[in-house]
Amino acid sequence: MPDTGSAAHTRPGEGATPLWLPREIFDSEHDMFRASVKRFVAEEMLPHYAAWEEAGIAPREIWAKAGAAGLLGTSIPADYGGAEAGFVYDSIVIEELANAGIAGPSFDLHSYIVAPFLIKFGTEAQKQRYLPGMADGSIIASVAMTEPDSGSDLQAVRTSAVRSSDGNGDHYVVNGSKIFITNGIVGDLCLLVAKTDPAKGARGVSLLLVDTNSPGYQKSKSLKKIGNKAQDTAVLYFDDMKVPVDNRLGGENEGWRLLMSGLVQERLIVAVRAVSTCEAALEQTIAYTKERKAFGQRVFDFQNTRFTLAELVTEVQIARHFMDRCIRLHAEGACDMRTAAMVKLSTTELQQKVLDACLQLHGGNGYMWEYWIARAWADARVHRIYAGTNEIMKELIGRTL
Repeated sequence: MPDTGSAAHTRPGEGATPLWLPREIFDSEHDMFRASVKRFVAEEMLPHYAAWEEAGIAPREIWAKAGAAGLLGTSIPADYGGAEAGFVYDSIVIEELANAGIAGPSFDLHSYIVAPFLIKFGTEAQKQRYLPGMADGSIIASVAMTEPDSGSDLQAVRTSAVRSSDGNGDHYVVNGSKIFITNGIVGDLCLLVAKTDPAKGARGVSLLLVDTNSPGYQKSKSLKKIGNKAQDTAVLYFDDMKVPVDNRLGGENEGWRLLMSGLVQERLIVAVRAVSTCEAALEQTIAYTKERKAFGQRVFDFQNTRFTLAELVTEVQIARHFMDRCIRLHAEGACDMRTAAMVKLSTTELQQKVLDACLQLHGGNGYMWEYWIARAWADARVHRIYAGTNEIMKELIGRTL
């Protein structure tokens, strides 16, 4: 029977050897939180997920429900409506979404990329204005950095922000466009990367907090993608859009420094999702091959199947230990750029290997969208591009050798 979205991955039966070794970074409170996230995903997301994929967007209502359930504010300080719990709790949400094959809506970007910038660098007025709404889901955030002609190369950013003053106070006049903007349709707040001093290249960019209802702010229809179909993705256009200087995050021309400060966490988010997807894929594939028969025997009973799965389970177990070490290091503020690049590179390359092999073991069914493995395979491809391409990760690591 086709798997149309169930999160119930089959695990070894009673008395069998557990597939994965116990993890050491969680305590009983973490386990309770994980149970609540798992329940939320099963009850509030999975029953509707196919419809969201078809529509190319998830409704705002699910953001409000996720906020009420505590999924969006895990690291937002309590003074602004969050749980102030830290990255270990963030990782639990990411893992449970990955385990279920939920790639949209993009809670990751909203809660674990945009919110930390505001927490670290926002003024008190900015925090009061945006963080409570981000925690409860009434304000949905996006990041606008990538441009049609320059990718995410800050040196080549062409969207301009020219400072001006009139009777309405100091502001920037913004012109340009951005592409591949996740949460670009549904978003209320856009963290915009704009060039404020073209002569300084990458070090001449600033970050602006833009309300998406601002005059001159326009967005396209949701872009059609290979995967992550329930995640709305847009092209944004800015035509003489005025942004108050008070909406600048950090100092003028400090955008490069601020963005660099978030790269470790951004790469860890991708890696966390990659490892959990690998685990879920293997659990499902082991169960599938034990049920599916070919030439008079279970697919699992062919030596090629067992050897393939044995190799992959071993590699994912190794990756899990590295990933958990990085989660702990980052929670302690001790994960460096090279380590983050290494874990992002290694886990996303492994993810592609695992999902491709698992899809192959599903045979023709693996190529059908109604099967979990097909959607996971398509969703995962972008992870080797996200947060800096894997080629860039190799370059970054190589520079430190």
